[in-house]
Amino acid sequence: MWVKVLGRTFIQPRYTLYRSIKTIAPRVRFAPSPTGYLHLGGLRTALYNYLYTKSRRGVFILRIEDTDQARKVDGSVEGLINDLEWAGIECDEGPGRGGIYGPYVQSERLNVYQEHIKKLLDNGSAYRCFCTERRLNILRRDAVKHQRLPKYDNKCCSLSKEDIDAKMKAGIAYCVRFKLSSDCMSFEDMIFGGIAYDVSRVEGDPVLMKSDGYPTYHFANVVDDHLMQVTHVLRGVEWQISTTKHLLIYKAFGWSPPQFGHLPLVVNSDGTKLSKRQSDVKVEDYRSKGIYPLALVNYITLSGGGFDHVVGEGVRLKTMEELASEFQIQKISSHPSRLNPDLLEECNRLEIKRHLKDDKLTKALICEVQRLVAQKYPKETLNISEEHIKSVLEWSTSRISRINDLISPKLSFLWILPSNKLDINRKLFEKLVNDLEGLQKFEHDTIKDNLRSFSDKNDVKFPVLMKMLRSALSGLNEGPSVAEMMQLLGKCQSLERIKAVLR
Repeated sequence: MWVKVLGRTFIQPRYTLYRSIKTIAPRVRFAPSPTGYLHLGGLRTALYNYLYTKSRRGVFILRIEDTDQARKVDGSVEGLINDLEWAGIECDEGPGRGGIYGPYVQSERLNVYQEHIKKLLDNGSAYRCFCTERRLNILRRDAVKHQRLPKYDNKCCSLSKEDIDAKMKAGIAYCVRFKLSSDCMSFEDMIFGGIAYDVSRVEGDPVLMKSDGYPTYHFANVVDDHLMQVTHVLRGVEWQISTTKHLLIYKAFGWSPPQFGHLPLVVNSDGTKLSKRQSDVKVEDYRSKGIYPLALVNYITLSGGGFDHVVGEGVRLKTMEELASEFQIQKISSHPSRLNPDLLEECNRLEIKRHLKDDKLTKALICEVQRLVAQKYPKETLNISEEHIKSVLEWSTSRISRINDLISPKLSFLWILPSNKLDINRKLFEKLVNDLEGLQKFEHDTIKDNLRSFSDKNDVKFPVLMKMLRSALSGLNEGPSVAEMMQLLGKCQSLERIKAVLR
């Protein structure tokens, strides 16, 4: 069935369709179904289409394939567009954008499909099928019972014109099917190389137009790609097996097909398939959990290939313009793209650092932290001044990967100001300040050792000293150890809070 030959030399079938498009600016499309949220695999497909065409000054089209009305989810089109725009992917043509080849929503193109299905009926490439769902179910059950491959038996292909006219006059519902030939169609996949497949060996004649007047994916897909002058089709590998079927439809119309490239699966780090039931599949989940769009985009490209990787370079965050200029489709691996969550955290950490190098982005970052902290601790006395937040952000770039991490309970002491009305031994704390100011390495172990030594020298029990220090530093009864807290605050902030209770 499948015949895959590495390289560019493979046995040519009787018909090979291709189009020379080396001198044509590419027109590509992302064509999601509005059946729910945009998931990571869909974003990868949209991104690689976008990078491919932007690297060649082409056109990126968004087309909504909503012919399966039963599965359409209200609001999903708006959600898809919002997620794409959030990720920095803007279409040149599509819903809300316009374009000379619209409309770009398939349910608004039914007249186009009716016109083109008539062409295939007229040239004998398609026929009306009056088989009921009951008969089709019987065929399926019988095939399973006798361990055969379930497929339609093409019964209606042999109906006479008189039979067809009589059934239509009687008002019997029908669909339109495509006459499959036994040709072993082939194409050169831009990612996988030479592919050849005889679809008629495993399928009966496929439905092109359903009885409700809506086209199937295969038919609408071919018609729209041709009419919208799509030159390259980059889509998931799950559609690779359907491509030879699409080539037969192109041939029936007498059209030249675009070039095809199929992107490998996106899988978990252990090789298991991503599931829609997982929390980190939706793009909106990444947004809500503090992941920046450029970080997510880089994460996808690091997992999926398409770029030269300099050994020893490490992770380098690239702008969308840099990604487009460096993208090479021949560099995409045909192996499944394994996601490494550690790379995502590193990309997001680098994006925070990038924000802190730009005054305008830093201002926005500070406002976001102010909002998050005020929302998290509405009843507390807080220190959320711009100066303090900027200092915390600069401190945190090597410690956190998401801004949301800054409002974790463990780090609440960064924001909640302790009460200065503490019953403390002032002379003891004055000695402690002098002692800590002389500490060269302000790290967890050295701080802890220094505090323990201080408690011994000044004849104060260590737990008592820690309790007083915790109150002075955070005003909290619980949290990380005092040494860890002081390390996180840093030497200056720690001393400032201790001195505050002496004023």
